[in-house]
Amino acid sequence: MSALLGCGAVLLSACSSMPVSGDVRPVGGGSQPGDSQVQVYAVAPRDNATPNEIVDGFLESMTSDDSKFMTTRKYLTRKAASTWKPSAFTTVLAKAPNRSDRPLNDSDPGVTELAYTLTGDKVATVDGQSAYQPLAPTEYNETLHLVRENGPGGKEWRIDIVPDGLLLGQSDFRRLYRSVDKYYFAAGRTVGQSTLVADPVYLRSRTDPVTGMDTVTQAVRSLLAGPTDWLRPVVRSRFPAGTTLKKDVTSLAPDDRNVLRIPLDKKADGAGQSSCRMMASQVLYTLRDLTSARIEQVQLLRSDDSQLCVLEADQAEEFAPDGSSSGPDSQYYIDAEGHVERIPGSTKGDGVPEPVSGPFGNGLRMGEVGVARDEQSAAAVSRDRAFLYVSSIVSDGELPPALVTSRAKKQNDRLSAPSWDGRGDLWVADRDPRRPRLLRIPGGTGEPQEVAVPSLAGNRIEALRLSTDGVRIALLVTQDDGSRTLKIGRIERHGAAEPKRLSVVDLRQAAPQLTDVTAMSWSGRSRLVVVGKEEGGVQQVRYVQADGSTPASGVLPGLNEVSSIAAADDEHLPLMAATRNDGIVKLSPGDNWQTVVKEGTSLVYPG
Repeated sequence: MSALLGCGAVLLSACSSMPVSGDVRPVGGGSQPGDSQVQVYAVAPRDNATPNEIVDGFLESMTSDDSKFMTTRKYLTRKAASTWKPSAFTTVLAKAPNRSDRPLNDSDPGVTELAYTLTGDKVATVDGQSAYQPLAPTEYNETLHLVRENGPGGKEWRIDIVPDGLLLGQSDFRRLYRSVDKYYFAAGRTVGQSTLVADPVYLRSRTDPVTGMDTVTQAVRSLLAGPTDWLRPVVRSRFPAGTTLKKDVTSLAPDDRNVLRIPLDKKADGAGQSSCRMMASQVLYTLRDLTSARIEQVQLLRSDDSQLCVLEADQAEEFAPDGSSSGPDSQYYIDAEGHVERIPGSTKGDGVPEPVSGPFGNGLRMGEVGVARDEQSAAAVSRDRAFLYVSSIVSDGELPPALVTSRAKKQNDRLSAPSWDGRGDLWVADRDPRRPRLLRIPGGTGEPQEVAVPSLAGNRIEALRLSTDGVRIALLVTQDDGSRTLKIGRIERHGAAEPKRLSVVDLRQAAPQLTDVTAMSWSGRSRLVVVGKEEGGVQQVRYVQADGSTPASGVLPGLNEVSSIAAADDEHLPLMAATRNDGIVKLSPGDNWQTVVKEGTSLVYPG
């Protein structure tokens, strides 16, 4: 809205003036961008409201915290109000929607029905599972139809044909919703190897108007409902199918001892202790960033309120997602001589670069490196990109034979930089135009296995990075028009025998707003750091979520000529980058970029 300051202490979503001049007008949002603490209340239509006021009031009311959208429904006919489904999905526009100033048909005083067009640039949708789907800006064009309906004061204009779902500008969406990671276990792994996988969704920042639930309760409800469709094939929930919260539970909060009790329905009554502890770990990690105080204990309760199981926060470390805060904090790079060097982290030294042991530290000149997460071995691509080697970096020895060889004629058509997943497998792409391949080497020592990427549609893989959970892969892809884009795929495993057949499926855009992506790295469990340009813009370094959403504060301090970027699984560790002019630099939280090494390339954290 444009006139919030004139509305007194309580913010009213329909209190701004409603101009009627011009062909198309934007309908204002409920608050200033990013103001997530402002609560906005809907205002019912006034008596004898004009059609313009009905349309504007309805659109602005959708940006409010209107309980069950009861006030919002007053802009609709009685039939439309009873059938409209605001929670079906959410359409996110770059800005608040525009509406045609005049209806599509004649505004003769005797007319009994009118239609308005709503337009804008659609940049995302959020489906009924709260899953976010980014879009390259596409045209949005919908119609609202109005009729005169009998009311207490006579005939009143109301909307009788309205699309389901909410329609929000990006600033209002960011104010009303927040990204939440819910957690499920990677499929196909034994209990002792179980690892939690982040599944990002968007939930209301305060109380959900439809359910009346606070954000914590929404998160638990979403967790119990199961993973989003995109992630579902590769993860499993330990909650019995169909488990829900007990009826009428709308608020969950830790007590004064930071103990959180979760009352479940009968579906969970028979869960065993081992499964129950895994269920509780899903809750703990899902709610980790949602409560003001750290949850110290989760108690899951049966339908009769008896205790099903208890899990202490410290005990949940048993189920911690791969790459928790105890993960590696050293960085590795290729020095000016083509040898692999380590920059020891705080757990291993003073940060002074040192050569690794073995042939990568003093042997053949290498061009790219990838270090296993246990930091015992590394994979390196030769300077001409033709050969991939794997060797120890903690003991001396001879360089073993190459595991993969590319036959491409041109150097830039050969092997990509390698990457290790959380299962200990090694991945690399051979970009040979005559035989492009995505390869996985089981355990970093097994026979290279070709991985199918059916939805790549002939586009070329330039770079790849594996998530710590081993179920997602980030691909830097060159498209037919020559631009580079970031895509994330789901890794599916087929067959009972080992090694399983693998495929990367359902590729989705992770940064559609960037027309040219040049470098990327995972940064935590469901976030990536990306280097790229918007159309007509300059190079920028920014964060994107694994679902493709971009936090409002995601843009990082500027940096020029970045050739590679590296982030750790622990988001508190410095962000590192290799640049063409300034060498290797780092960005610590709350600081600016600082030079670490004057010359160096292929910078990586383990993984």
